[in-house]
Amino acid sequence: MPTVKVNRKAADRAASGHPWIFASDVVDRGDAAPGDAVHVVDPRGKLIGVAHYSSTSQITLRLLSDHSETLDRAFFLRRLREAIRHRERVVTGSTACRMVYSEGDLLPGLIVDKYGEYLVMQTLDQGMDRASDLIVSCLTELINPTGILARNDASVRKLEGLALETVVLAGEIPERVSIEMNGLKLEADLRHGQKTGIYLDQRENYVAAGRWAHGRVLDCFTSTGGFALNAAARAEMVEAVDSSAPALATAETNAGANGIANIQFRQADVFEFLSGVDRRYSTIVLDPPAFAKSRKSLDDAARGYKETNLRALRLLEPGGVLVTCSCSHHVSEAALLQILAEAALDAGKTLRILERRTQAADHPILLTVPETHYLKCLIVEALEP
Repeated sequence: MPTVKVNRKAADRAASGHPWIFASDVVDRGDAAPGDAVHVVDPRGKLIGVAHYSSTSQITLRLLSDHSETLDRAFFLRRLREAIRHRERVVTGSTACRMVYSEGDLLPGLIVDKYGEYLVMQTLDQGMDRASDLIVSCLTELINPTGILARNDASVRKLEGLALETVVLAGEIPERVSIEMNGLKLEADLRHGQKTGIYLDQRENYVAAGRWAHGRVLDCFTSTGGFALNAAARAEMVEAVDSSAPALATAETNAGANGIANIQFRQADVFEFLSGVDRRYSTIVLDPPAFAKSRKSLDDAARGYKETNLRALRLLEPGGVLVTCSCSHHVSEAALLQILAEAALDAGKTLRILERRTQAADHPILLTVPETHYLKCLIVEALEP
């Protein structure tokens, strides 16, 4: 196994529980090749652990173990079995879930999502990409899926010098897969849908929002209708808005499959819609795409979140409920709370927090890896004047 030497800053970062080591902190790459499993040592030659090595990414090393061990089939079988066991504890009422969540399951660079009898896999760095066949073998033994699809179309692979592709790795993958989530029948497009098919990380937040929904509901950035479908049972009427025609077509199919008739789907730019509509709503949901792709874009993202929430609050009735989300891990919950408070002041609203939520439990958060905590969901109530 090749050895890569890093500086004291990297050694301290690893000791604090974070698995990433950056290119600027690598002292000697030795003879490491792209995707190699390597020993990582500190400036004095003391072993830090075993990592996957990347020759192109700024994240040069991703630690997988704090001691010397071979990253062989037995290693992956053990880690994957532990990940599956966790989902058996925390996932209920759904035939779809995130089975492996990268750093959250001590497998940096690997995502595996389960949709009924099918798996969708993403290998996001050179090391996991090289281990793909090994991982497929382990998943076949542990789960025996009907098919495994590689949705390796995430742009982060470009930083690793890896091709963007969607490839069937095992078995067969149909055009559409039917799943159940929160008592609803949903359709997932594994090849072309958002992320690996549908949004799995909001599963528990859909239920929470549904508990508070009432009156006329506006669901912004509805995608395939997750929040709208869960809110419909308590709503008089739901307006679900998104700019994507294919996503809305799936959402309408989902509504029909569940006999839900009180949702109106609208194709529109959400920002323009919020500025132009003259109706008021009892419940509004905001689930926008990530505004902050990097720390450099934080200021622009803050302005985007504030403007979106401000426009929504101006449409919210007294006593109404706002569900507002951010999936930008660079935007902390504290920052989102501050943005929402500023928007509320500008809108002349007094807000009371009902719930502070995060991603579903099958997307586990590691205390020492803040990047694993990316989704924030606030449910607030506008007090009567």
